[in-house]
Amino acid sequence: MSTDKKNADMTDFLTDIVRVDIAGGVYSRPIATRFPPEPNGYLHIGSAYAIHVNHSIAERFGGRFNLRFDDTNPLKEDVKYVEAIKRDIEWLGLKPEVCFGSDYSQQIYEAAIKLIRKGKAYVCDLSPEQMAAYRGTLTEPGKDSPYRGRTVEANESLFKQMKNGEHAAASKVLRAKIDMSSPNLNLRDPVLYRIIHAEHYRTGKEWCIYPMYDFAHPIQDAIEGITHSLCSAEFKDHRPLYEWVLRELEISEPPKQREFGRLNVSGTVTSKRYLRELVEGGYVDGWDDPRLPTLQGLRRRGVTPGGLRRFFEELGALKNPSTVDSAMLEHYVRQDLKMRAINAMAVMHPLKVVITNFPADRKEMLVLPNREGDESLGTRKVPFTRELLIEREDFMENPIAGFHRLSPGQEVRLKGAYFIRCEHVVKDPATGEITELYCTYDPLTRSGSGFNARKVKSTIQWVSKECGVPAELHLYDRLLKESAVLEESGNDWKELLNPASLIRVEKAILEPSMKNASSHETYQFIRHGYFCLDNKHAHSGKLVFNRVVPLKDSWKRQNSDILK
Repeated sequence: MSTDKKNADMTDFLTDIVRVDIAGGVYSRPIATRFPPEPNGYLHIGSAYAIHVNHSIAERFGGRFNLRFDDTNPLKEDVKYVEAIKRDIEWLGLKPEVCFGSDYSQQIYEAAIKLIRKGKAYVCDLSPEQMAAYRGTLTEPGKDSPYRGRTVEANESLFKQMKNGEHAAASKVLRAKIDMSSPNLNLRDPVLYRIIHAEHYRTGKEWCIYPMYDFAHPIQDAIEGITHSLCSAEFKDHRPLYEWVLRELEISEPPKQREFGRLNVSGTVTSKRYLRELVEGGYVDGWDDPRLPTLQGLRRRGVTPGGLRRFFEELGALKNPSTVDSAMLEHYVRQDLKMRAINAMAVMHPLKVVITNFPADRKEMLVLPNREGDESLGTRKVPFTRELLIEREDFMENPIAGFHRLSPGQEVRLKGAYFIRCEHVVKDPATGEITELYCTYDPLTRSGSGFNARKVKSTIQWVSKECGVPAELHLYDRLLKESAVLEESGNDWKELLNPASLIRVEKAILEPSMKNASSHETYQFIRHGYFCLDNKHAHSGKLVFNRVVPLKDSWKRQNSDILK
């Protein structure tokens, strides 16, 4: 299907809004969207979804997508977050125009002066506590500030004094003059500017007054020529203020704010505050812990941008805040990895196998495909030796009904190799634990030889004991217990965290080709899942791999309420 045809067929409520605006000639400029992160933390999967929504709308209509840093609070922001967000955006495969809200400081200041001169803004001396008391409640109207009646001249003079650093921090604010009895609390004379005596990471000490987001945001959108300011649903009650600012500033062809549902994923958290508590409390291994939904964590775990795109495209534009089953995310990551992963054999819990009729001094190099059914990825050589390792769970001395793997007198195929038969079981005399198996192999049954004289019911993976590479495997599950209920504050994270969210398999053995594993590749360890190299915790020459997702797919599309 051509791109034009695909775009024409696509429909969701945001796409429909844009189509109607284009058909109605609302804008004489190209469609433009933006993503405005505050550089005070790291992006997570909810952020990536918002980025996807904005970028895909712009792309769909041949428009422009901006990454604009909302950096108007010097007390919280840091250039390290700016650089981290840029890296995350690049990892997602996007190349937006990068803008900074702080670059518009003069224009935003001039907009405030315009409102003052129109009698639509005033300087207020109420303390934050007094302002909250004057604001009213959801059922009771607020009351006017005693400073609301200041003259235009007095307000302009005081505001310029604020700008010039003549007043202490928090001693005065600039407020919009709207309606203290409005049922929308955001319209009850909201604060537009506050005094902060702190050095800004970009503008230094040039400014000591800084605009509030609700005031700066519509002005920044207008300056950049944004047509559709798409944001998550919690900003819906802020839309009337967004529109009030643009209307009072007499912006022609003003941008439109429209909202979509915020994305959450089951079993984890996307709140910046909760994430910070987990990281700073030492409950996880930093912001890039693979159990976290931060883009750094997802990247380290081995999730690919392609997998995320598949996931987001299936979700479409959510109308309401939604919590999606983590199994759905894993499903689309798995679908993407199927197309790129390289096969390899790994044994997590080794059990020694001695092939008694294979010479001790012989090493046979078997040729296996790097991906089953895909010759374009080539082949690799895997050594077959007298002593091998298999998964302990692939042997049962007294097999139960339905067990078709290795057992005494039973034959199985070793993946890409030969049939073997278990002839004898060796146990530790003190504990009774099985320590090794004596087996024989049939040289006529080599894979690819065309042998079909008899069949076996099972194929198992294996590794040469002599040539295998030791590795540590990290297996991940949901970060939170299924019963976890998060409170606004005071969460006992030790009680909420799933104790099986990280299982370390410290004595795994991999086939020798993994000795040169690349951090740019994903590997499918047969029967165990998709894995990627984790260089952060490699130690003493031992390889460390993170499991991206297991092979088993537990998500059923027909049972997903999200997609109905």
